[in-house]
Amino acid sequence: MELGTIDLYQVLDIFLLLLIGIGPKIALVPFLELTSDLSAEVQRQVARKMIQTAFVTALVLLFLGRFLMALLHISPAAISIAGGVILFLLGIIMIKSPGQSDDHHDQAEGRDPMKLAVYPLAVPMLLNPAGIVVLMTLAGEASTILDYVVVFIVLLLVVVLDWLIFGNISSLSKHLDPSNMTVTEVVFGVLLAALAVTLVIDGLAEYGILDVIPH
Repeated sequence: MELGTIDLYQVLDIFLLLLIGIGPKIALVPFLELTSDLSAEVQRQVARKMIQTAFVTALVLLFLGRFLMALLHISPAAISIAGGVILFLLGIIMIKSPGQSDDHHDQAEGRDPMKLAVYPLAVPMLLNPAGIVVLMTLAGEASTILDYVVVFIVLLLVVVLDWLIFGNISSLSKHLDPSNMTVTEVVFGVLLAALAVTLVIDGLAEYGILDVIPH
């Protein structure tokens, strides 16, 4: 992905990657379970805090990512491999134990909802390892102000979508079938695992360890 030559298809690619990396799907089930005992107003407050935290963190990664990578001597390949490994583990958890209701309720018991909004809901649920990898990679490849502007606008669109869903979760949850959500979580876990393998392969290819045949 060379941001110096952005076109419509590349913008769509960035949107889809950010939709996976900071979109609502992975955080939806944990959010519903961690906030199930809260009132609709408190749920909205938790959603607002969660989205604000994830958005601010994403902006830091986007605009300071290149500096952080240089400061810590981290290559994009290393970010890709590390993110792939973490994402693969997350995908396996989603496949083997979709929902994990008991675990989520244990995390919520006795904790301040606003703290839950920051961890684990904002990071690593809403802004997940895939999003961190994508943002760090885009930060490393951005070469012009236009590149940053385009990525920022796409990121903002995804965050608006998050708010439309989580900000109205009390009414939307009435129309969500738990069994269907479990099925989609398993399917999404498989997709995340596949994306994780791709990230690891890309990272190894950048190091010259693998010779990837283009397709």
